[in-house]
Amino acid sequence: PINNPRHSDFNKLVLTKFNIFNGLFINLPYEQERNVGVLIPLLTSAAVEGLKKGMHPEQILNEFFEEQSRFTDEKSQIDFMFRVIQYVERQVVLYDSVEDAAFPELNSHSQSLGTKDYVQLAKKEGKWEELKEHFSRFSARIIFTAHPTQFYPPSVLDIISRLRELVKQNALTEIDDTLQQLGLTSLLNKDKPTPMDEAKNIIYYLRNVYYHAVGELYGRLKVDLDGSGFDNHGIFRLGFWPGGDRDGNPFVTAEVTAEVADELRMTLMKCYYNDIKLLQKKLTFRGVDSLLAHLRLSLYDAMFQPEMFLSFEDIESPLLTMRELLIDQYHSLYLEDLDAFIDKVRIFRTHFAILDIRQDHHAHAQVMTFLLKSAGRIEESLDELREGELLDICLNAEINVSGLESDDPLILDTLKNISQLEGIQAKNGEQGCNRYVISNSEDIYSVLFVYALFRWCMGKKEVYPFDIVPLFETMKGMAESEAIMKTLFSIPAYKKHVEDRGQVQTMMLGFSDGTKDGGYLKANWSIYKTKENLTRVCKENGVKAIFFDGRGGPPARGGGKTHRFYAAQSNLIANNEIQLTIQGQTITSTYGTNDQFKYNCRQLLGAGLSNALYGERNIISEAQRALIERLSELSFQTYSELKAHPMFIPYLENKSTLKYYGRANIGSRPGKRGGAKKLTLSDLRAISFVGSWSQLKQNVPGYFGIGSALKVLIDEGRLVELKALFQEVALFRALVLNSMMSLKKTNFNLTAYMANDPEYGPFWNILKAEYERSKELLLLISGYDILMEQEAISRMSVEVREHIVLPLLVIQQYALQQVSKNPENKAIYETMVTRSLYGNINASRNSA
Repeated sequence: PINNPRHSDFNKLVLTKFNIFNGLFINLPYEQERNVGVLIPLLTSAAVEGLKKGMHPEQILNEFFEEQSRFTDEKSQIDFMFRVIQYVERQVVLYDSVEDAAFPELNSHSQSLGTKDYVQLAKKEGKWEELKEHFSRFSARIIFTAHPTQFYPPSVLDIISRLRELVKQNALTEIDDTLQQLGLTSLLNKDKPTPMDEAKNIIYYLRNVYYHAVGELYGRLKVDLDGSGFDNHGIFRLGFWPGGDRDGNPFVTAEVTAEVADELRMTLMKCYYNDIKLLQKKLTFRGVDSLLAHLRLSLYDAMFQPEMFLSFEDIESPLLTMRELLIDQYHSLYLEDLDAFIDKVRIFRTHFAILDIRQDHHAHAQVMTFLLKSAGRIEESLDELREGELLDICLNAEINVSGLESDDPLILDTLKNISQLEGIQAKNGEQGCNRYVISNSEDIYSVLFVYALFRWCMGKKEVYPFDIVPLFETMKGMAESEAIMKTLFSIPAYKKHVEDRGQVQTMMLGFSDGTKDGGYLKANWSIYKTKENLTRVCKENGVKAIFFDGRGGPPARGGGKTHRFYAAQSNLIANNEIQLTIQGQTITSTYGTNDQFKYNCRQLLGAGLSNALYGERNIISEAQRALIERLSELSFQTYSELKAHPMFIPYLENKSTLKYYGRANIGSRPGKRGGAKKLTLSDLRAISFVGSWSQLKQNVPGYFGIGSALKVLIDEGRLVELKALFQEVALFRALVLNSMMSLKKTNFNLTAYMANDPEYGPFWNILKAEYERSKELLLLISGYDILMEQEAISRMSVEVREHIVLPLLVIQQYALQQVSKNPENKAIYETMVTRSLYGNINASRNSA
């Protein structure tokens, strides 16, 4: 409705401003071509009307070129289309800046509860001591991953930041100048980024956003919990994967890991140094000033020289001495400023963000095979070992790994990296790098191989200061996870290792690969049940379970409104911490500004508090569980049939942008695991898999199978039960609402030309039918008239973004159509497809 206040706020704060500034932008001369920007609205209009009429992208552009007679030859048409792509990319940046600038006002009326609200509720209901205890141990950890789907160069990040501030001020003249600068500055990485480039891009946000935002969040919590003695400096933690995540990425080496660890520490020292400079302007008192000056000098050395490093105690000790002096001799003047800095030091210590190591289980199996062959234990394969012999080797054998030579760089690097981990801890502190994640964990040896490698590479020790974290990401891995952890806890040596780590076991669940493997509903329901089972196993063994969720940006990879998922957890699932990966452009879109970061962290904290106080309300009854289980299995059956369709892989390879992801300078890692020439779904990375469906505007992984499952149950007369499930079960409602986001971003009109394709038409029609079915039936069970009905701001944002990138998408499909004809300019059209990826990725904000 037009009179909806949320609509009014959005129109005033975002849409009107964007239209004004966009008017400035599209009139800018761009590479001596004044009229390109002016033609974009005409092309957008032609695309909207053409797709409504059922026209193909090729027909839309051909008709447009005929009406714009100066684009009469193919060369000028190609040149124009590349210019449009460049313009649209920058329109997306402008829109992001306008929307981000409006973020505080748009979310000022949020219905979510704040810390103070929970405190008041807890006191009113006699749960204050329970809540206080929860606050003292709870933690929300955001882990920034090595899966970027577009990071702007630092020069562009600075422009975006400045543009955002200018938009807040409505500074038209400065905005005009900045838009001109944006138009003349390349938005793309010239070369494929290295793992170090990826790390530095995220460290940019650590230094410029998160360092300040986390400190402010913690300060706000202390105020809200005044008098409770709150001092949980781990309540907000940052994790870091670039440089440590080597799963399938041959470019991440031991040297890169060490360099990234140094970069994190040295950047933090720069942040501390800047804060010390500010404190020196206030703490000018005898005794205090000399301590500050000495600390500043020490930080200066440590922020430029990797070999010069300070321990946490080196930094905290003089600060505590200063604090005593302020209280005893200087009337506690500026004590609040010093305390705020001490809190930051206690939060970030000497590591800034916790660097995780991740490697695939199959890589460790290769290393173990090599070591046991070198030691004469086997001839060729681990399969030669008798039952129980491999277990005994992992737990008791002594293998010398020094001085070994191999032709396989992966083997040597794995050994080198594990051997250097204690050295990283010596520089960055134990918290700086203290866990090892194993992808594709499907048996006990995924964990025990790493345990053995710790023993052999680090030498015999009483304690190995690293968590070993299995990642259960496939349907098989999740199904086996309960038995795996039971067996591990029954092994005395591993049980002692867990005891040494504080009786805590972290287990990672993979939403991205889980969805790719099992489909949207099956994957999410399986993860939920797996968490329940693992919580029970850990409790039975006196172990505190912590779940680390490998989430991507879109709902199809566990993203969307993630706090809804966490708020829907029952008290049958351990709620000690919330840990999740933040991937791709979600880093910038959800946590990219101070306001966004604080808002979304508060949402996660609120979800954890809600579960601590009211988790029993989210208990799912046996009848409800049976209904979700049935839906899960039916949707999995439909999705499995799709994966088994002979056109499934060929469609992705030949009708989507899949192969172009590997050509784009987006990320350092290859588009798929392994070196096999033939594409298989298991080798295909979730990011390019989901991203390709997003570029097609089909978003299949976010809903496929749900519509068919609902139809079966509705045909059985169970509509009333399904409607009740949506209203009463928070988990199911969260999954439905996130799936609606995927459906909202879907536009089959864009690829309607495929419907009659003799080779791919039948497959396209299967996809389209399931989209229509899912949309219709999700609206039916929710009682909504439109998708995302209760999320006005998010819905309108999606609509505007989809409108902005429509010309780019039409051009992308046009180029794909030309490539399929194998024309003389095929290479140019392939380049056009690759160049078209970026704008759509950024506009979607969580497309991969």
